[in-house]
Amino acid sequence: IVPKQQIHAVGYCLGGTLLAIAAAAMARDADERLRSLTLLAAQTDFTEAGELMLFIDEAQVSFLEDMMAEQGYLDARQMAGAFQLLRSSDLIWSTMVQTYLMGERRSMIDLMAWNADATRLPYRMHSEYLRKLFLDNDLAESRYEVESRPVSLRDIRVPVFAVSTISDHVAPWRSVYKIQMLIDADITFVLSNGGHNAGIVSPPGHANRHHQIATHREDENYVDPDAWQASAIRREGSWWTCWRDWLMRQSSSDLVDPPPMGAPQAGYATLCAAPGTYVLEP
Repeated sequence: IVPKQQIHAVGYCLGGTLLAIAAAAMARDADERLRSLTLLAAQTDFTEAGELMLFIDEAQVSFLEDMMAEQGYLDARQMAGAFQLLRSSDLIWSTMVQTYLMGERRSMIDLMAWNADATRLPYRMHSEYLRKLFLDNDLAESRYEVESRPVSLRDIRVPVFAVSTISDHVAPWRSVYKIQMLIDADITFVLSNGGHNAGIVSPPGHANRHHQIATHREDENYVDPDAWQASAIRREGSWWTCWRDWLMRQSSSDLVDPPPMGAPQAGYATLCAAPGTYVLEP
């Protein structure tokens, strides 16, 4: 869509893990289209992936693979159930008490509506994610293959902006922090208050927001997460403004208009109106 221009790529959660894989494959193949990486609550090393590991072992993965083999995907409700169990007091029991026992229904807010917009996970993608990343940690140990050849995160040389959140039960911040041991590039790491969703969707002006931020240069010695947390600058407000400033420093001073929606001149026609036809499916 934007030929002959480098881009700033962004990935959130599993999308961030997939982006890291893609960036490593591009670096391996001398593809220089990326200018920077921003990874939001995204894990690249899964040895300390937190409470979700309670649900992931060989027997469970085999069970899920058998179930997905029959229907071709993991249903969104099945996935949501696992994440609810990670914070059962907040996402199951408090809701049951409020709605079932007290007869009170929470009013819908935009973040809750977005979080409820779940989707199915394709069989092959989910199987490889659980087995090759969670169980075997192939990506961090340079065994994960793209097009039948392994990729290494150490090949990535573009600047990285990595964001984590202090109360994240899906991607614990110390697990996200491990990227600083895996990529030989300048890494700006952010630890924001909030959880996996609210800590990321945290625009300026949101009350009671703060974050810590520090940049680890490629040629500097490793700093462990506890030492980082003790020394990193604490700032009040949203981390979004720090990200904006960081992106400006990585960019040229030339202001360009964004490409038209769908970029028809590049052969990418608009398919349909947002949010897409999938919302009409049963």
